[in-house]
Amino acid sequence: MPDPKPTPGGGACGPCGSGEAGAPAACNCDAAPRAADAVGADPTRRQFFGGAVRGAFVFLLGAVTSLVARHSQKERTVWQIDPNKCIACTNCANYCVLTPSAVKCVQHYPMCGYCKLCTGYFEPQPNALTTAAENQVCPTGAIERKALEDPYYEYNIKEELCIGCAKCVVGCVLFGNGSFALQVRHDRCVNCNECAIAVVCPADAFVRVPASQPYLLKNRDHKDEPHAA
Repeated sequence: MPDPKPTPGGGACGPCGSGEAGAPAACNCDAAPRAADAVGADPTRRQFFGGAVRGAFVFLLGAVTSLVARHSQKERTVWQIDPNKCIACTNCANYCVLTPSAVKCVQHYPMCGYCKLCTGYFEPQPNALTTAAENQVCPTGAIERKALEDPYYEYNIKEELCIGCAKCVVGCVLFGNGSFALQVRHDRCVNCNECAIAVVCPADAFVRVPASQPYLLKNRDHKDEPHAA
């Protein structure tokens, strides 16, 4: 059978024999393979984009969940003494589960008067106040007295000797600037679920504070509040 001949304005395809006179050639020989290729490619693209979207969603969901959990989680707290409530009752020395107590006297230097005759260091006498060694208030010698420019002296607490008896706190508050105060020292405290001292504290001075800010400092606005003698 002779091969189809092209006609003016049209064409004829040898393999399929398509084409009519006066019309553009319309060969569909390669149409089926191209369509098959397209059908095979579309699911692959859809799977790729679908997987990317699902991955992004899972990532965002995880990030949001983490943020919500972080904000909803309560910060760890520790025990501390509110120095503006403390009445220096001596219970801190006797009821702590540790010996010596985890409660120590601390010196708030901005409030200190640097007195030559400090009543937190020396026992206040009815008739005279002297610097005799036997007149020291602290039973363990935990307060260090250091001479500065006359007539000023600096008073430092040696915490390894302090037992938290608060005798120095009483004298400093009654006759001085009130710069001595008791605080729970967190290098020693085991942070009991129920603090033994807090249970017996008559002034409810033990409070829970954020572990990131574990100390409560005194200020001059409260230095004249009454303390037990």
